Amino acid sequence: MTLQLIDISVQDKQAHPRLPGRSTGHVRAVLTETIDGQQQTHELTVSAWADHAADATPEDIDMALMLRAARIIARLKGSLDLPVSST
Repeated sequence: MTLQLIDISVQDKQAHPRLPGRSTGHVRAVLTETIDGQQQTHELTVSAWADHAADATPEDIDMALMLRAARIIARLKGSLDLPVSST
């Protein structure tokens, strides 16, 4: 099985209501999964947060949110690659 991130974009974002310098949002991720030669596309919405400088540009905040979501997806992929226990 292979799982690849093929597209990622910020759907929405907002400043955190109580923590200055933090933004929260939703990131849309498109993944392809290949199992036994058959390919399936999956669209996920990942909730993410990112800390940033007070003078960060909207593009910097988008990038920080996408990087956070990509790390979440990498952890998910890592947990799927674990060998199956036969106990």
